[in-house]
Amino acid sequence: MTDWYARCAYDPVAKSRFHATARARLRTLANTLGFPIRSYDLRSNAGGIAVSGEITLHHEQVYVQVSQPATGWDSGILIRSCEGRRDYTGGRNHFAPLRMLDDLPELAERVRSVMRFD
Repeated sequence: MTDWYARCAYDPVAKSRFHATARARLRTLANTLGFPIRSYDLRSNAGGIAVSGEITLHHEQVYVQVSQPATGWDSGILIRSCEGRRDYTGGRNHFAPLRMLDDLPELAERVRSVMRFD
């Protein structure tokens, strides 16, 4: 299991590992949700040295973004409905804890609920 809460700011090796692991989990999440390969983008933005950066799964109807919040709140997964892959503002913000990356069926259900009701 990955320690999603081990800080990766100021540690390029840890940041690289965080991004690689989160990308793999988001790719598996897309598969769990039944998203066809060409219906989503998977992006990684390392950001500056003082932050974790973010990894984004951007589908036609929803995007899911993973980061380590600088606030300390356990809100590292942002889920937001959208209208296409050029919509970067989308619907309301919904947050989930980073530990949900270790329970993809539960995270997939959370994503489906945002897609249905937002």
